[in-house]
Amino acid sequence: MPTERGGRIDPKTRRQLPDGIRFRTDRGKYQVRVWAIGLNGEQRERSFYVESLGEAKKLRAETLTKRFPDGDMTLTQWHARHWPVIQESVRASTARAYERGWRLRVKPWLGHIKLEKLTAGLIEEAISGWTGTTSTRIDALSVLSRLLDGAVRAHLVPLNQARLARRPKSDASNSLRSRALTAAEVQLLLASIDDAHYRRYIAGLVYTGMRANEATALRIEDVDLAHRTIHVRRAFSIGSDGRGIELTPKSHKERDVPIPTPLVGPLTEAMAGKRRGDLVFTGPRGGRINASNVRRAIDWKTVRTQLHRDDLRIHDLRHTLATLLFDAGASANDVQAVLGHSSMQMTERYSRSRSDVAKRAAVAIDSLFDDPKN
Repeated sequence: MPTERGGRIDPKTRRQLPDGIRFRTDRGKYQVRVWAIGLNGEQRERSFYVESLGEAKKLRAETLTKRFPDGDMTLTQWHARHWPVIQESVRASTARAYERGWRLRVKPWLGHIKLEKLTAGLIEEAISGWTGTTSTRIDALSVLSRLLDGAVRAHLVPLNQARLARRPKSDASNSLRSRALTAAEVQLLLASIDDAHYRRYIAGLVYTGMRANEATALRIEDVDLAHRTIHVRRAFSIGSDGRGIELTPKSHKERDVPIPTPLVGPLTEAMAGKRRGDLVFTGPRGGRINASNVRRAIDWKTVRTQLHRDDLRIHDLRHTLATLLFDAGASANDVQAVLGHSSMQMTERYSRSRSDVAKRAAVAIDSLFDDPKN
């Protein structure tokens, strides 16, 4: 009988069935077979069963255009598979920020959606509904983007839609410049710290623009007082096991920062009697100093009150140096090199050049009309 030839003959029309379609006599239905790229990157077969030949042809045509059969898994299912890869590829502190971003923002809004159904529009709607600071929302978008990058590499989806979505905008009223201290406030800050060990650490941050974890890892061998430079080559971090570790700086690039005159004295005191491999900044008992124990030791809340800056953060001392450098006439390239920014766009956020353009234009126009020759 013709129907015994592997089900390739349609029992209704008695004609040969198209490739990828056969009739299953044991089920009384048409079977549609599709070969496509699976999760492991290899060719994989999927089968569907329908009642009519017309449905089978339509389904066959649709599935042939869909090369990614695993794209119908949800974002949460993909996260369960791919999170260990992301966690292994970033620092422990970054992984913790990503975990919070996933748990508090990405998963509640997008976790139930299939990978193939995620669009830039859906992602932007989620971003608009996320609470928290701009930084925490960007962390959430970053972990989503890493998940979708992995999905593209695994041939689950053809495109990372998170890269097309608009990034969260920062609050203009909370710009980096507005967070910076003035030169007078810097003096008040240092004068408010009684313990010389912690005062030297804070001076190191504000006068060099080092990140707090970079100053924490600074060693005697990194400081060249004769040439007034510090070589930033490492940063302190807490590993996934809760232990302290030293890594490369955030940008993964070493850099040199200048030692201004006000910092020469504090550094000389901090380095006195120490060997090349010793830490520069240590507490009263010789232990490692970091931003957390400094805040507790000097009562950061009281310091804020004295400066009338209730929102002041340790990291704002880095913003302070960038702003003061620009105000002193330093070039954007020099400021970028000192701070170790990976992009000029980040550096220019501290510059007044754009905000002062109207003022400079007005001065230029005034000079034209004030000139009696015109």
